[in-house]
Formats: sequence, C-alpha cells, structure tokens
Amino acid sequence: MTLFDYSIYFGLTLVLSTVFAMGGVGSAIGLVPVFSMLEMPLNLAKALGLFVNTTSTVTASIMNFRRGVLEIGFAVPLVISILIATPVGAWSSQYVAREVIEVMLVAFLIVAAFLMLFSKRSTVVTYDRPWVLYLIGGCVGVVSGMLGVGGGSLMMPALILLGFDAKKAARAISFVIPFSSAGAFFTYLSFTKMDWPLLAVVAVAAMFGGYLGGRIMHNNLKPSHVKKLIAFLLLLLAAKMIWKLAF
Repeated sequence: MTLFDYSIYFGLTLVLSTVFAMGGVGSAIGLVPVFSMLEMPLNLAKALGLFVNTTSTVTASIMNFRRGVLEIGFAVPLVISILIATPVGAWSSQYVAREVIEVMLVAFLIVAAFLMLFSKRSTVVTYDRPWVLYLIGGCVGVVSGMLGVGGGSLMMPALILLGFDAKKAARAISFVIPFSSAGAFFTYLSFTKMDWPLLAVVAVAAMFGGYLGGRIMHNNLKPSHVKKLIAFLLLLLAAKMIWKLAF
C-alpha cells in the first residue's frame, strides 16, 4: 500500500468519524461499506471500522466526562448487555447469511429515521426501567456484532423513540460504543489478517474526528438538530445498503 493510499484512508476516516461523532454514533457503519467498495476484504473492513469506533467514541466520551454531562448510571445497563452480546454476534457472523441481516437492518434504519423526523413524541422518559436498557443493549449487540458496525446507529433511534433526550442518548452511546466495538474487534481479529500500519493510520484519524465531532455537538447543536442529523445519516446509510444489495 502506497503513501497515497494511506492518505485516502486517513481522509475518509477523519470526515466520517467527525460527522458520526456529532450524533454520538460510531462511524463503522459508514466506513465498512466505503472500505469494502475500495476492494478491501470485508472482514478486514469490519475490524478496522470497529477499531475506529472505539478510538473516535473514546475521545468524545472523555470530553463529555470532563464537562460533567455524561450520566454513567444511565449507560451502565447498556454497557453490560452490549459488551456480552457484541462478541457473540461477531463470532456468529461466520455462520449467518449476511444478506438476511442487511435486509432487516435496512428496514429498521428507514422506519427509525422517519419516526425520528415526523414523530411528535416529547423527550420525557416513560420506559426507563433497567431491563428495557438491558434488552436494547443485548439486541443491538448481537446485530451490530454480525455486521461489524458498533451499534450506535441502532441504539440511538431506539433510545430516542423511548423518549430519551437526543443529546443525553448521544452522550451515553458515545460511552457505550467503545466497549461493544472493542469486544467485536478482538473477536474479528481472531479470524482476520490485520494490516497494522493501516490500523494505526485510521486510528489517528478517528481520534481527531471524535474530538471535532464532540466539540461541534456540544457547542453548536440542539437536541432537535441531533435528531435530524441522525435521521439523515440513517436514510443515507439505508440507501447505500439498498444499492449494494440490488447491484
């Protein structure tokens, strides 16, 4: 791989990590299809995307923690459940038809995006019992592990539709995703040949992207803006996945 190739991957990772960090969502779900379109082996793309999720969201989490806006207690049930479930999904990806999971994911992304755009539901939590958060984390963990996408893009709409404030959900997810992504990354590493120099390049880009995205979200975005941003990203990702499935 040439220096030019590394610069391309650095730039793509920086841009996508910044955009997705603005919504508290890991960028693997955008990076994996982009990397695979560049003819990278799929399992390597998934492993790199998961590592990028870890580094970019760790940066955002540290910033939120230092500002005192991260509610650790709210995130604990999500961390525990997704940390257990994500490696299970990653390992199962070797035996489950990817196309089946992708079709289900496309349907979910579209429905969730339109509900966030047009739902008038207020951000007053009515489903805040711990077992609900454990269930969300477990389900998201299995599916995201199979796809190698981290899980933020699935968890964000679920929390918002339950009535959680968009910024509160984004901050919690930025804390949860490093755990789930790291667990899935090491699982993929057990059966994937890693390109270590490329891993270092995308990790540095992801750290800068996470920092930039976190600052933008904290200083410039209202919860309603975060909702619209996430909905747009979900529709864009769904369109990419539909294109890939169709052609």
